[in-house]
Amino acid sequence: MNIKNNPDLIELSLYCNNRLNEIYSDYLNHVPSLELKSAMEYSLLNNGKRLRPLLIYASGAIFNAPLECLDIPACAVELIHTYSLIHDDLPCMDNADLRRGKPTCHKVYNDGIAVLTGDALHTLAMQIISTYAAPLPSEKRLLMIKTLSQACGPFGMAAGQALDLFLSDDEHISLDVLENILRLKTGALITSCVELGWLASSNDNDHHFLALKRFGNAIGLAFQIQDDILDVESNTSTLGKPQGQDQINHKLTYPKLIGIEKAKEKVDFLYQDALEAINYLGDSASVLRELARKMVERDK
Repeated sequence: MNIKNNPDLIELSLYCNNRLNEIYSDYLNHVPSLELKSAMEYSLLNNGKRLRPLLIYASGAIFNAPLECLDIPACAVELIHTYSLIHDDLPCMDNADLRRGKPTCHKVYNDGIAVLTGDALHTLAMQIISTYAAPLPSEKRLLMIKTLSQACGPFGMAAGQALDLFLSDDEHISLDVLENILRLKTGALITSCVELGWLASSNDNDHHFLALKRFGNAIGLAFQIQDDILDVESNTSTLGKPQGQDQINHKLTYPKLIGIEKAKEKVDFLYQDALEAINYLGDSASVLRELARKMVERDK
């Protein structure tokens, strides 16, 4: 699928879905275990919002990164995100029965296949970055692997999930500690997306990198707080996953710690900070701004 220069968000979303599905099919068609292949397809091709790949395409487009180079990290980050959701839903974690309006992976298959499906998606992400054919230099691929692994491993998402398991039910933790958990658990991967988009381009201006990083840090935290707000205010049908899961799991969240209204104020403050970080980029960042707006105004 070809798209015009400077596509709008609708065109970019269509390209993203079509391109990712095409690349995933190329790999999944060769998985030797039919049960694993089925579980990977069930989880990966399950009507997700694909916000993280879109962040990569939108940020890369600012610096004229080739689409074929953006395809690589876009595919990889969605694989990482999907693996994390599968593991999050397991009985030993959040114990959720519904994801994107459908039974979770371990409910359709079993716990063992769900664990292996997450493992397979995780490692496939690194395989795609290192081997998928595109005019992306090896040094860029190494930087992408470094960026993504830091965001999802013991210095990012995995650490955030571990802290979430052991600390977030402690009503005496400070707002700073809670914020650090959220930045690691959710924000790190979102921030890595805008970094990956920049890496796919030929731009090497550190000012641009730092601006995108500030944008990612702000919108990533805003996204998670909005998620916590929706867990209180929305419903299972709209969310596509169990509403009230945080309360069931006795998790301490922004709304619980400071109240719904102040949590909403924090989301707006972070959103404005994110916009301010990329304001100097002008019209070239219009799609990234629109995507940020959708991330904080969503109802699911």
